[in-house]
Amino acid sequence: MAIIGIDLGTTNSLAAVWRDGHSVLIPNAAGEYLTPSAVSIDSDGSILVGQAARDRLITHPDRTAAGFKRFMGTKKHYQLGGQVFSPEDLSSFILRSLRRDAEAYLGEEVTEAVVSVPAYFAEAQRSATKRAAALAGLKVERLVNEPSAAAVAGHISEGDGDKVCLVFDLGGGTLDVSLVERFGNVVSVTAVSGDNHLGGQDFDLAIAQGFCADCGLAFDALTPRQQEMLLRQAEQCKMALTVQDPVIMAVDDGAVKASLSLTNEWLIRKSGALFRRMTAPVQKVFLDAGIAPQELDDLVLVGGSSHMPVVRRYLSKFLDKRPVRGGHPDTAVALGVGVCAGMKERAEGLRQLVLTDVCPFTLGVAKHNASEPGRYLMSPIIERNSVLPTSKMGVYYTVEDGQKGVEIQVYQGENRYCADNMCLGRLNLSVPPAPRGQQSVKVRFTYDINGLLEVEVANEAGQLARLVLQGQDMSEEDAARRLQELAHLKLHPRDQEENRARIARGERLYAVTVGALRAQVGELLDWYQSQLSTQEAIRIAKAGRRMDRLLDQAEAYVGDSTLPFSFEDPEDPEEDAP
Repeated sequence: MAIIGIDLGTTNSLAAVWRDGHSVLIPNAAGEYLTPSAVSIDSDGSILVGQAARDRLITHPDRTAAGFKRFMGTKKHYQLGGQVFSPEDLSSFILRSLRRDAEAYLGEEVTEAVVSVPAYFAEAQRSATKRAAALAGLKVERLVNEPSAAAVAGHISEGDGDKVCLVFDLGGGTLDVSLVERFGNVVSVTAVSGDNHLGGQDFDLAIAQGFCADCGLAFDALTPRQQEMLLRQAEQCKMALTVQDPVIMAVDDGAVKASLSLTNEWLIRKSGALFRRMTAPVQKVFLDAGIAPQELDDLVLVGGSSHMPVVRRYLSKFLDKRPVRGGHPDTAVALGVGVCAGMKERAEGLRQLVLTDVCPFTLGVAKHNASEPGRYLMSPIIERNSVLPTSKMGVYYTVEDGQKGVEIQVYQGENRYCADNMCLGRLNLSVPPAPRGQQSVKVRFTYDINGLLEVEVANEAGQLARLVLQGQDMSEEDAARRLQELAHLKLHPRDQEENRARIARGERLYAVTVGALRAQVGELLDWYQSQLSTQEAIRIAKAGRRMDRLLDQAEAYVGDSTLPFSFEDPEDPEEDAP
């Protein structure tokens, strides 16, 4: 039974499937690949989805909704035709339509999908997306960050060399910015940031409001139908500006009658605040990844709104890097999710490809605050942008004399104080009474790519407490299976066979050398151990390749020691290398 990939977008949605070694887009009933993410309720109570619904935004605004992806995971509701719907209800109608189209195209039942989400979606938004899929009759174990999918489909997977790529994904309603790195057969997201309320719809609004301001109209005083008419006209002008400059925006609707010549320069002036909002997440991913903009190999633009010349010009100037040519911004995410669906099926040709994602938010525990008792501090264990799946551990000590137990409170968020973050759960474990600071507990977080978090707490006596935060959309059976799959993560990288072999090789070399060479081999071993301590897969893989090259040099010298020796590795210079 086929697994399909779905790009559930704010403006349009698409589906794809892995077939005959390629990701293939699935057409809808109208023969189009893009299905507008709009839902309308007809007078007889029937549900219209896609283009038919989008056409009713002007004629039946009280019965039609679009852009609801922006409110996934919130309490917002839509009243359409006397009925009340949540954002996940409306999204489920889109997903059900895509599922029916896939079944018609494939000629078989479809019950499972991989769905893309904005990289900066919080846990509540991801859970809402899974609920929407369940309402549509689809099992969704894997959510893929949209820039990750775009990277797999696009230029990050082309060629033979390693590379660093910035994926700028500007859709109809959300902005995702990700730094993606390829190293061998591993495609790894290094850092993510974004704005869940910035997209093409905001440019439509800026154009409509700018048009009204220049024509002496008050946008807020217009009726909902007139506002929607102006927004549709603004969207059409925005799209026209991608291929011609200027364009004429004209409206004639009784009380509203005006026309204006629009240019890309005019759009830049009217959208200055939106461009400033783009800057922050771009700067943030470079800062989080510890990478300078000058190290960027490729700039890949994804999402329908990235067609806009003003966006491309802005990013090119800001990063001093021209976007890569080719590709299809509207369909890149869908094609990438199709690849991810093939990976989940373990399709031939994809078994060696490894796609890692990152944790978009920090996970940690509450820590005693000596200066303000009772106002707990956030102690991070898994930092944001840690590569998933991952397992990290922290050690904590008792703070009172004779303390008999500890309470571990688990939090998600970036703020200094726990009260400003989200509490995910708590668990208790006893400890032997002793003077403060003499008893400790080890707290291990194991977090998987599907959002399952296992918390283990062990005291010095070997007693263990365990908490599994599996999200409301994962069954007990699925959680148990994933925990089995994650068990190997609790083995520290330095204990894994390949890394132990490198350390043993270095120690043997240390034993047979003397003087300056022995000292350099010792420094190399210390450096490699420090890289293993990060427990970051791609960093460890890079360190392993570097370690092998340097050990080869040293062993070659031992075999022919006619010249002074010093380690040289021009292929892979690193500031923190020995």
